[in-house]
Amino acid sequence: MNQNFLNTPDGRKGWASWLLDRGYVVYLLDQNCRGRSPYHHSNGSTITYPAELAERRWTACSDFLLWPEAALHTQWPGSGRMGDPIFDAYYASTVPSLTDYAAEQDLMQATGASLLDRIGLAILITHSQGGTHGWLWADARPKLVKAIVAIEPSGPPFQNTIVKNAAAKQYGITDIALSYDPPPNRVENGGRPLQCQEHIAANGVKYLLQQEPARRLVNLLDIPVLLETGEASYHAGYDLFTVQYLRQAGVKVEHLKLADKDIHGNGHLQFLELNNLDIIRLLERWIASIA
Repeated sequence: MNQNFLNTPDGRKGWASWLLDRGYVVYLLDQNCRGRSPYHHSNGSTITYPAELAERRWTACSDFLLWPEAALHTQWPGSGRMGDPIFDAYYASTVPSLTDYAAEQDLMQATGASLLDRIGLAILITHSQGGTHGWLWADARPKLVKAIVAIEPSGPPFQNTIVKNAAAKQYGITDIALSYDPPPNRVENGGRPLQCQEHIAANGVKYLLQQEPARRLVNLLDIPVLLETGEASYHAGYDLFTVQYLRQAGVKVEHLKLADKDIHGNGHLQFLELNNLDIIRLLERWIASIA
């Protein structure tokens, strides 16, 4: 799916191409067992998101109104529905991924660490499911990660939103172990490595943070993080909880809401949407400020 960062399905320049034009060296990683990284049956089963889910969640969410902010979605090129050539071009680029998130994260942590060992200091830009990989790469190679730009990373803490799983993200923002101080509990007899506590947001939504005193993400403490959220995405309702989790764990994180910068109407696949270059220009200003 990383070709989606080169160009958009309606033929416009993508984020990676824009950054290349400005002299950045850009590495695009396909997940293990996905895209250009061949799948092998020994890695377990795979899942493919149906086109109907893509319409509801990502490309035509204003037609379905599954969350309040969906009504604000205006930036997808075309109708976002099956049969529209832009949607069909986008959906043709999607590929299966591993069903087991923990197995996927184990593989991607090793892959990312190996790449960082080769290329040296880097700024990570992650998105959605790939958000877990950024936390894991920084944890494995904290001296080689200059900063993290997390675009609507997988969340909220201790939960999944698309594929429901009661055991999701046992380490708060990942399904596999991160380095905490004090160290997490050993997982025995169905227990959890981290104790969590339920909170209720101002809008009545329940969410989970660590129980105080919170363990600290020791390898992420010195890495600046920009977590960015689109106005119309389903992440608009809960990315703040991920920000709160990171801050509780001692991470220096800035929460950038696109609407606060007068960039409106974006869903979860903002790097493909009509104003995608307005967004990467804004992100690049932050990158340049810490590079």
